[in-house]
Order: sequence, then structure tokens, then C-alpha cells
Amino acid sequence: MKLKCEVAVYLNAIFNFRNRLNTSLSYQIYDSASQLPSEWDSISDTVFLQRAYLELLEKSAPENMKSFFIGLFADEKLSGVALSQFINLKTVESFGDRDQCFKTKIRNLVFKNFSSNVLFIGNNMLTGQNAFAFSDAISESEGLHLLHNAAAEIKKTVHTKCSKVHLMVWKDFTSEQISKCNTAEFDAFYKFSTQPNMVFDIRKSWFSFDNYIEDLQKKYRDQYKRARKKADGIAKRKLSLEEIKHYNLVINQLYLTVSQNAAFNTFYLPENHFVEFKKLLGDKFLFYGYFDEGKLIGFNTLIKNGCDIDTYFLGYDETCQREKMLYLNMLYDMIAYSVNKGYSRIIFARTALEIKSSVGAKPVEMFGFIKHSNPVLNFFMARFFKYFEPQTIWNERSPFKN
Repeated sequence: MKLKCEVAVYLNAIFNFRNRLNTSLSYQIYDSASQLPSEWDSISDTVFLQRAYLELLEKSAPENMKSFFIGLFADEKLSGVALSQFINLKTVESFGDRDQCFKTKIRNLVFKNFSSNVLFIGNNMLTGQNAFAFSDAISESEGLHLLHNAAAEIKKTVHTKCSKVHLMVWKDFTSEQISKCNTAEFDAFYKFSTQPNMVFDIRKSWFSFDNYIEDLQKKYRDQYKRARKKADGIAKRKLSLEEIKHYNLVINQLYLTVSQNAAFNTFYLPENHFVEFKKLLGDKFLFYGYFDEGKLIGFNTLIKNGCDIDTYFLGYDETCQREKMLYLNMLYDMIAYSVNKGYSRIIFARTALEIKSSVGAKPVEMFGFIKHSNPVLNFFMARFFKYFEPQTIWNERSPFKN
């Protein structure tokens, strides 16, 4: 019986291989989401590759960003979808005001003059592999080969219409995903790893937020109680589209307070970004405001993505954040919502690694590929990358009893 099964698997593999030899593979690049094939949404379940979200990238993307959408075809049938973004860093006035050391100034100067035009295969506004998805009609290697060809064409298009692409970047892959990229197309790229993606796995034994609190060690239960006590008097509520419009200017100011205090930014969101998100994503996009005596002092945003909750951008008044432990309270609120609503994971993304770890998020190492168009600079890419992106030193926490 076992031998018959093995023979059947072998014959099926031969049949599929012969079919692939006769399969015609191609790709199509789209400048606008309105041009996408009608069956686009059937390829991937993730909201970040769906038509509605891609339309948002056109309507509310940063000024220095241009998106390209790629369809992959097997025998003229749509069998893969992908996203590429071109970013012009020269138009960014500040990459971030937090670090003003000499090394940071040198890094910013280098980016402005030698690496300002960057083409991403993936989404530079998110953490995680939100770059592409393939159906069973094409293999991983075939899909990656097509994407390399598409990326080369986009690079030529950008060069013709705008300016030369300095850097090509593929992001973000897990260790399992990166192992599938061992192909000749990536030989000239430098494989890098940056800050991990902080992922919070929701235990099946948690039926409510109280179950989460019960599983915390005493030290971290005390941290939770202290944070909640600090935030006494702060009112939190979900904002409607009309309320987001009403507070739009304040929201933008709070967002800029956080983004400008980052170590490095490649873009800034336009003023209408969250309004457009709420318009097009509706209930899939959650916007929570935090009020002190009626004044909006902070906000956070969540995106429903299947069984996951993806955290998005947030903002706060810096003084209130320190006094009220606002950011930590936001993390607890995100966990409470996700647990109570029965989600499986929270994607907390990068930054603030230690505080996210203290509430239970775990680091997932992420990898990418980068290549400079100048062969000499690309030869030294490993050295440059390690100099400009030093390893982040932080202490991972273990807040649960077991």
C-alpha cells in the first residue's frame, strides 16, 4: 500500500512538471488600482493586498511615494498579485528628530545624496511580508522570477519618468520565507536583518481580557495596575468618520509628535490619511481617541486582517504620554479588544520592542534583500548597512507565569 502511494505521488509530480513545461508565464504592471483585474481579490485573503486597501494607497499615500501593482499570470489566468513602492527620500525634510548625533547626520546626508530613490518590493508602511501572494498555479520560484523581471521593468519606468533608482529592497521575510529565496536572482543582493516584528499570540485559554491578566506574573500584573491607575480620568472611545474629520488637524499634530521623534522615517502621512482609511475600509479600520477633560491627547488605530489584528499608526501628546503612561495603556487596550473579540494574533510591528515584550509580544526575526545600482557601492553594502543600521540592544521580557 505504501509503495502504491509513493508511486502515485511520483507520477503526479511528473504530470505537474510536464504541465509546467507547457505553461505560459507572464506579468502585468498596473499604475492604478482601478486597472486591476476583477479576480484580483481571489488570490490573497490579506487585507493589505486587496483592492480596497490598494486604492487607499493611491488616495492617501505619502507625497514621496508611488505604488505599482503587479499581476502574475499562468496561461493568461491571474495566479499571483504583488505590490511595489517607489520612494523619493530627497523630498523628506527630516528623517526624524530624535537622534542628532554626528553619525545620524552622516547617515542622512548619504541617503539624501546617494540612496534617495528606493524601489521596494513590498509595503514600506507596514511590517511583515505584505509584498506578494501566489495561487497554486505557479510555484514560489516561478513567482519570484516573474517579480524580479517586473521589478526591473518598474525600475526602467521610474528612470524614464522620474530619476534613477539607487536602491532595490525586498522586505519583509521570516526565516522560513527567506529560505525559499535561495535563487540566482538574489545573488547580487545583500541579505539583511533589522528590528524584529513583535507578534502577540492570543492563547486559546483566554476567553476574556481577565484571563490574560490572570496569566501574568505578579510583577507584570502590578505594571498593569500601575498603568491603569496613572490613566485614571482618561476617557477612551471609538471615533466615527465624522469625528475623525472633526479632529483631523489635532490628529495630524499628535501623529507628527510621534513620527518626528522616531530615529528614522522615510515618509510622513498626508493630513487626510485617516479620514480616507475610515471612508474606504469602514468597520475594518478602528480609530480610538483618548481624551483628558474633553481634549484629544492621543489615538491609536487597528486594522482587522482575517484572524489577525494589525496595529497601525498612533499619536499622542508627549507630556500626557509620560504622565499617564498612555502608550502602555494603549497596548493593554489593543490586547483587550483582540482577546475579547476572539482574534488569534496581534501584529505589533517594529519599534518599542521592550515595552511590547513586557505585555507579552514575542520577536519574530525579519529579513530582506537590498542592492545598490552602483556596483562599487553594492560591493561594500554589507559594511555600509551594519554601520548605518547597528544592532538594536534590548531586553526581552517574559511576563507570563508559564
